[in-house]
Amino acid sequence: MTGRLQGKVAIVTGAGSVGPGWGNGRAIAYRFAQEGAQVFAVDRDESAMQETVTRVREVGGQITTWCADVTDSDAVRDMVQACVDTWGRVDILVNNVGGSRKGGPVTLDEDTWDSQLDFNLKSVYLGCRHVLPRMQAQGGGAIVNIASTSGIRWTGSAQVGYASAKAGVIQLSRVVAIEHAKQNIRCNTVIPGQMHTPMVEVRLAGQRAGGDVDALLAQRQSRIPLPFMGDGMDTANAALFLASDEARFVTATEIIVDGGMSARCD
Repeated sequence: MTGRLQGKVAIVTGAGSVGPGWGNGRAIAYRFAQEGAQVFAVDRDESAMQETVTRVREVGGQITTWCADVTDSDAVRDMVQACVDTWGRVDILVNNVGGSRKGGPVTLDEDTWDSQLDFNLKSVYLGCRHVLPRMQAQGGGAIVNIASTSGIRWTGSAQVGYASAKAGVIQLSRVVAIEHAKQNIRCNTVIPGQMHTPMVEVRLAGQRAGGDVDALLAQRQSRIPLPFMGDGMDTANAALFLASDEARFVTATEIIVDGGMSARCD
């Protein structure tokens, strides 16, 4: 039996992780390779992709890496060209780069606001900008953008730059989807909730719980109706469906992966 992405070439940005385990990008690269894709894994930190490469090769997957700052247009252009030079085409693009900084309009300084929009939204715009002409020339493709429940709900802390950017990702995806539908290019969004990824231990616990990982996990779990917290693999499985031919009639929409959190009233 062939994999669900057999013969497809996929660019996955943010394919590393800040620590060991299943970050969203690492899990997406792994699941795509597991399902037969040739993965072009991108991160600004080569060392962050070492575990990704190891895990993919352990299951016999095909992966090559590329370092790029995906907020820089020339770097993204070169990234796409390198993928074409390596694998011959681009069938799938996953724009996964992102990260939050706390603060509302009064406390978030202007430079951080600008960097949040660049990191979380401009990176998606640039990925689409440089990949879409390739997909048009090939006769189709699939784009999956990774947003956040912060883009549709208040999720526990003021992070206005991040929330605004992720809301923008959702609408950007819809616009791309409709504009390019006749060219057989689909574009959808995965909206993860409060997942247990390496980011919790490495960064968020220090920012929000005085370094107490267990306290932060308990706080996040209390918002989730299901009795467990998802991880990067749950994000990856949603992205896999949207990238695959199983979703051939699915475009301009979102899959929320949050254990029911965003449907709650409290």
